[in-house]
Amino acid sequence: MVEIKHSGKSMDQRVADRLKNSGDIAHADHHDVHGTGPTRAHTNIHHSRNLSYGEDNKGEPGIDGKMRGPANRSGEI
Repeated sequence: MVEIKHSGKSMDQRVADRLKNSGDIAHADHHDVHGTGPTRAHTNIHHSRNLSYGEDNKGEPGIDGKMRGPANRSGEI
């Protein structure tokens, strides 16, 4: 007999955890769900805007060891 390990949650809670949205809902401008069963689909819509996460890359060495230019020279992001 095979031992089944889980976190002590009920079967309903484990199924709900598997079916929840796995997208970036915290930053989404709109969230929509299509369907109700296990084949339902979550859609997270992010409107276009200039957002960046973290600092810009200041450059890194190339294969010759010399520093390459930064990825965002003009500060457009």
